[in-house]
Amino acid sequence: MRSRWLVTMLGAAAVVPMGFLALPALADPAADAPATAALTDADSPSDMASDPNELSTVVVTARRLNVERSEIETRTGASTYRIDTTAIATEPGGENVPLNQVLLQAPDVVQDSFGQIHVRGDHNDLQYRLNGIIIPEGINVFGQTLDPRLFSSVSLITGALPAEYGLRTAGVIDMTTNSGLLQPGGYVSLYGGSHGTVQPSFAYGGGSGGFNYYVTYDELVNDLGIEAPDDSITPLHDHSTQGHGFAYLEDILDPSDRISLIFGTADDEYQIPNVPGEQPTLGYTVNGMSAYPSNDLDESQHELTEYGILSWQHAAGALNWQSSVSARYTSLHFAPDWTGDLLYDGIAQDAFKADTALAWQTDSSYRLDPEHTLRFGWYLQHDASTSDTNSQVLPIDPAGQETTDVPLTVIQNGTQSQETESAYAQDEWRPLTALTVNYGVRFDRYSAYSSGSQLSPRLNVVWQALRDTTVHAGYSRYFTPPPFELIASRTFTQFAGTSAVPPGTETEDTAPVAERADYYDFGVARKLRGSNLTLGVDSYYETAQNLIDEGQFGAPIVLTPFNYRYGRIEGLELTGDYSVRRFSAYANLAFQSAKGKDVESSQFNFTESQLTYIAGNYIHLDHEERVSASGGVSYLWRGTHLSADAIFGTGLRDDLILPDGFDIPNGDHTPSYVQANLGASHTFATRGSGQLTARLDLINLFDKIYEIRSGTGIGVFAPQYGPRRGVFGGVEWAF
Repeated sequence: MRSRWLVTMLGAAAVVPMGFLALPALADPAADAPATAALTDADSPSDMASDPNELSTVVVTARRLNVERSEIETRTGASTYRIDTTAIATEPGGENVPLNQVLLQAPDVVQDSFGQIHVRGDHNDLQYRLNGIIIPEGINVFGQTLDPRLFSSVSLITGALPAEYGLRTAGVIDMTTNSGLLQPGGYVSLYGGSHGTVQPSFAYGGGSGGFNYYVTYDELVNDLGIEAPDDSITPLHDHSTQGHGFAYLEDILDPSDRISLIFGTADDEYQIPNVPGEQPTLGYTVNGMSAYPSNDLDESQHELTEYGILSWQHAAGALNWQSSVSARYTSLHFAPDWTGDLLYDGIAQDAFKADTALAWQTDSSYRLDPEHTLRFGWYLQHDASTSDTNSQVLPIDPAGQETTDVPLTVIQNGTQSQETESAYAQDEWRPLTALTVNYGVRFDRYSAYSSGSQLSPRLNVVWQALRDTTVHAGYSRYFTPPPFELIASRTFTQFAGTSAVPPGTETEDTAPVAERADYYDFGVARKLRGSNLTLGVDSYYETAQNLIDEGQFGAPIVLTPFNYRYGRIEGLELTGDYSVRRFSAYANLAFQSAKGKDVESSQFNFTESQLTYIAGNYIHLDHEERVSASGGVSYLWRGTHLSADAIFGTGLRDDLILPDGFDIPNGDHTPSYVQANLGASHTFATRGSGQLTARLDLINLFDKIYEIRSGTGIGVFAPQYGPRRGVFGGVEWAF
């Protein structure tokens, strides 16, 4: 029975099933099983082509290059949670669930609205990588660009990170893509059920000689594209149509070199759901209309992401490197209900944002001697963004009364570019057999709406205290630029004398700046001797200057970054895993505190009372969840995989209204909740080639009604609820 999460054991050459428990590793395992043979540098493509066992020889080469690629990145001292697609397939929903739902089962990962997740108390400070290559950030809020179907394994790397990880540091989500050599063949699938869900998909991989390919595509149509704003089983106006495509092309040139090309796209359309049965309360009239049923509101959002990556890997002797160039285009278009938005919000905005990023990344390792492995590299990125907003507002007098019911149009268009440069060097040193020290330094610089740079030291220590006990400790200095693609230059004087004056227009309006933080991590993991039980504890503490947070401050679902002058984040994680034969189980429990003080950028989004209170008091960050837990079990019974998993949270933050009417920002939290899911799948033998797999899933088994967001809190625009009970099923034919 495969455990759901696979984690590197200290000093081991392969991964060991250990549930969600993460141990620090001296060297990362290969994404695939280690090669049983290796080609020498003297082997040539012509030798390979003339070999009657050409295919197996190329497979061995591909696996060896995967091993070498994993050696470029070190995760010494970091907490790494790894899962493969075999494990995903046995869980409720299988590969049909989005990536964020998969990651919610890891410790200290909590859910938010619009498909967001937060790792260790940070807000969206996540970096996504394919085969170790950074995918430049996108604008998309709830589009799931990366699909579980495209990778053979995914790792969540967090904690005190080594020097090669930077810019986004709360968590690194590193995926190893499938290939036509190591995952040949394909499948077609049809999945669907509650909420009008229909999801066809297919994947296929193959190749010839040293060339191979792997492609996937899926479409998703449902009536629950975005979290519902009420507890309805069938939300009003919540239809979505989504399409995701991926292609991986690889050519093994010789035993030491390969080139690869990745293409990906996500094209998603969403209706913005409505709260039924409401009427405008601002008292405005638009072109003679003052009543407008909320059921009739018609807003939508279109999100598009396209990316490509060209890589060359070389591995020969002590030197191993990978160099890649990447391009990514992302756009978001919010289409308002012109009359309805004006009546309900005082402003109707047609908002379009787009960003094009070009990047060059090189990472390398050099084994100096048995005690020292040097690693060094760089990352360069150029961004060009466009932000176009067409707003309709109502003219008002100093008393706040509209002077005419004919809307005014305010156009705000702008472009900007950003340059980002990073470089690092580090040494993985083994002074003793049971002790590994990884030390290094990293330099980052950016220049856009604001600019900054920092030299950041990193230090991690891993000690094999006992045969079954590993201790790790680390310190990392972090430098996190504000998310450039979400920032737009605005001139709020254009809205003077209108219904769209922001709450803090009279205050200073400062562009967001880079966050600078000191991060400390300490943990212990132990596999109990004579049993299949592994337990772990991990703690972290972070102090930040210019702490970055994000919020939705208007109807367009576009997040806006801002800074707290000071930040403090700390937490404790407890993990456990048990696996024996056909049964496995895991459980995680996390405690966290995330606070900020004194808003110092984007102040126009806050009221004067909020700014005054936060200037003198630490407040809980809106995405803090004081206690979270996850767990699951899986059992193979007569060829049928039975599984269950669950998540628990004490609730994200909302405002606390005191008896005297005073409002403490983020002073309270939404009610706690538990969501449990069940799944079953069975593979049937078929005549001829291929096999047929059927699955049945129950999501939110007990139909727990819970709020993810209440509609109050810093940067919270509207309420969102978790999904109601859903019954889903599907069939897949693999060939």
